[in-house]
Amino acid sequence: MNRIMIITGGTLGDWALAEIQADDILVGSDRGALFLIQHGYRPHISMGDFDSVTADELARIRASSHAFIDCDPIFKDLTDTEMAFNWALDQKPSQILIVGALGTRFDHSLANVHLLRKGMALGIPCAIMDANNLIMVIDQPTSVRRGPYTHLSLLPLSLTVTGITLHGFQYPLHEATLEIGMSLGISNVLVESEGLIALSSGLLLVIQSKD
Repeated sequence: MNRIMIITGGTLGDWALAEIQADDILVGSDRGALFLIQHGYRPHISMGDFDSVTADELARIRASSHAFIDCDPIFKDLTDTEMAFNWALDQKPSQILIVGALGTRFDHSLANVHLLRKGMALGIPCAIMDANNLIMVIDQPTSVRRGPYTHLSLLPLSLTVTGITLHGFQYPLHEATLEIGMSLGISNVLVESEGLIALSSGLLLVIQSKD
């Protein structure tokens, strides 16, 4: 199945529109659905509690989406982004990209980063992107490309990550261990067009940044 791109209600801009590919399945989560529609896109599905839009905007979202799912904003257990992410996982896509998942609410931003673990566990490549960062979680050797990103940071998402070995980076690591609270993996630099991150155990958060 094609890539699913989830547009949710955090910080958005023209950079997000530039990431849309012609064959993407577009999922609008809460105000992210309105963002798509305002820029001429018709979401494959829009879902959420829509507590961040007006009644008129909600009517526009409902009329302009191929499919629409709403829920009570009080009596629900999942965030809008997790609802959309779970739906995307059920479709078994080739990849999931989430934009608008980072913003002024740090609790929501952190919860959205944690969602990436669910996709990794199912073998579905997942990432979060904003104007300056590309974020993913890995538990096995992974190649990364430099592209527009100047820096790369590694943070443990599990208590300990062992056997971290880097190839193609300015600051190499060999069989290193990272534990929660350590900043050893912050602000590395790719010196090759492609780098390899290897690890033996644990969950590693990989953050590529432009600034």
